[in-house]
Amino acid sequence: MSRGFVKEDDQEEAPIIPPRAALPAGETNYVTPNGLQELKDEEEELIEERANLDKENDTERRRAQAVIDGNLKLLRERISTARILDPKDQPEDEVRFGALVELKQNGNTQKFQIVGVDEADVKKQKIAFVAPIAKAVTGKKVSDKIDFKLGEETRKLEILKITY
Repeated sequence: MSRGFVKEDDQEEAPIIPPRAALPAGETNYVTPNGLQELKDEEEELIEERANLDKENDTERRRAQAVIDGNLKLLRERISTARILDPKDQPEDEVRFGALVELKQNGNTQKFQIVGVDEADVKKQKIAFVAPIAKAVTGKKVSDKIDFKLGEETRKLEILKITY
C-alpha cells in the first residue's frame, strides 16, 4: 500500500531505549554477587511492570511495553554475560575487584568500592572497575604511592586501607 493512504495517527515511532552503562569492547562483564542480585531484581521489577501495564489506552500500552521489552533485552544480555568475582576470594592485601579502598589524594581522604559497571554509583561510593582511578589502584597495596594522571594534572595517591 502506498504511504499516501496511511493515516498519520497509525504511524508509531519506535521508542528510544537508553543504553545500559558502557562496558568497553573486549572487557569481561565482572560483577560482585550483590551486583548480579541487583540485576536479577531489576529484571523481576521490569517483568512485574510489564504485567501491570494499563490496559485502557492500547497505543500507550504498546509503547510502554516496547520500552520495557527493549530494557529487558539489554538487561538479559548483561546478565547472561556476567562473570561473578566474589570479593571474599580476592587477596586481602592487594586492591582487586570488589575492594573497598581508602586512599589519600592531595591531602584529602576518600573511600570507594571497585565494582561492575552496572553496580557503579558515585553517590554510593562505588566506581566501575574500568574507571581510570580504579585501574590506577588495582594491584596496589597499603602504603603504595601512585602518580595518577587526570588530563594534564598529576595527582599523588596513597593507599591507606583495603578491605573486602
